[in-house]
Amino acid sequence: MHTFKLTKKERLCSTKMIGKLFEQGASFYIFPLKVVYLPMALRGTHPIEVSFSVSKRNFKHAVVRNLLKRRMREAFRLNKPDFYERLPEGTQVAVMIIYTCKEVKDYRAIEKGMQKALKRLGELLQ
Repeated sequence: MHTFKLTKKERLCSTKMIGKLFEQGASFYIFPLKVVYLPMALRGTHPIEVSFSVSKRNFKHAVVRNLLKRRMREAFRLNKPDFYERLPEGTQVAVMIIYTCKEVKDYRAIEKGMQKALKRLGELLQ
């Protein structure tokens, strides 16, 4: 039974791991998100370490970037239990979710994209 929390152990913070993710990882795009992932042995017991990013080039104000990251985190947090059920046993993956749209989308659009992205990621990892 998984909870709806997004704990510190589930967040991807290591700069080495993020660098490795972009060098060796695969990616796909589902509007408005780009997902970069790399199956690997992670430090913790959680099956996923995730990080969220919004481009400074597209959104100059930190307030807007933080708003979009909060929306992405919330969409991930609420859809995470279904994603965990789809993952094969013993799978661990590092994931970076990047907001690529040039305008601010409402929460529903971001959540819809997150649900599709998590479904596709689960299929790719099987």
